[in-house]
Amino acid sequence: MKALVYHGPGNKAWEEVPDPQIIDATDVIVQVDMTTICGTDLHILKGDVPAVTEGRILGHEGVGTITEVGSAVSRLSVGDRVIISCVSSCGSCSYCQQRLPSHCLAAEGAEGVGWIFGHLIDGTQAEYVRVPFAENSLHKLPEGVSDEAGIMLSDILPTGFEIGVRNGRVKPGDVVAVIGAGPVGLSAMMTAGLYGASRVIAIDLDENRLEQAKRFGATDAVNNGEADWKDQVMAMTDGLGVDTSMEAVGIPATFTAAVDIIRPGGTVANLGVHGTSVDLPLQDLWIKDIAITTGLVSATTTPMLLKLVAQGKLKPEQFVTHRFKLDDFMDAYDTFERAAETKAMKLAISR
Repeated sequence: MKALVYHGPGNKAWEEVPDPQIIDATDVIVQVDMTTICGTDLHILKGDVPAVTEGRILGHEGVGTITEVGSAVSRLSVGDRVIISCVSSCGSCSYCQQRLPSHCLAAEGAEGVGWIFGHLIDGTQAEYVRVPFAENSLHKLPEGVSDEAGIMLSDILPTGFEIGVRNGRVKPGDVVAVIGAGPVGLSAMMTAGLYGASRVIAIDLDENRLEQAKRFGATDAVNNGEADWKDQVMAMTDGLGVDTSMEAVGIPATFTAAVDIIRPGGTVANLGVHGTSVDLPLQDLWIKDIAITTGLVSATTTPMLLKLVAQGKLKPEQFVTHRFKLDDFMDAYDTFERAAETKAMKLAISR
């Protein structure tokens, strides 16, 4: 088969590799019908994730069809259409029992990290993929849910909801600010209404993404390249600050911005993947009664979100801006890497 293979920082190739094989009785093999590229893949290609070794097949998002099942698999069958979750769950370790599979202790070589696809084992940017702990790590796609909708449930939609909305303690009537209108930030905006946010403020430097944010649930948009952007946000909250601020970029400046606009008693929810340290002005914050949350998605809310998608309550297929075939993977990466120029959000890469 062919796959997108990492060959060290800045080096990748779409090339022939051996087909995946069943290793454990709980494995299945999935034919990848659609996959996509995540910002995390770009971090890997920059060398920011040293656990990813040369020769690894990248990718942790996918929708596909089961072609082979292990001997211990009884609830899945050859021919089932499935969503491949970005987080694998053994279902039995202490963290999985706490519904925190993001820290699954049984995942291969993970040492307490449930994200293994394209990280510690071969991932989904390939024609076929082996899925460990299949019955806990795959979700059957209902009739009527497209591949383009389903693939957004692999990672970004549950990430925005779990790490942004749920960890951010959003409640009815709250004013929420989301800094960073990329796919994960937009997912948080899309799902903030599920918990009753009265106002969702999108904050970004890119005017195109700010305009797009209004299609994903944002009620207001603020360009933080403007000198008075903080004043604009504070004016929307009677000068008090937002109830929840979500950092969805992963750089020190946006984390500082999220802290600067939070009200006393509010919550700063960090969604961004940070590669460097940030300043935490605890001498100013200790008296404000704020909470700061972090997290890696566990994808435990995927079944609930999938029901909402199946009923047309959420429409994640609108994230797709570009479409490619698997054999055009290198072009797809070029488009995604130049997102500011190409206006790429999520790519649908199919057979």
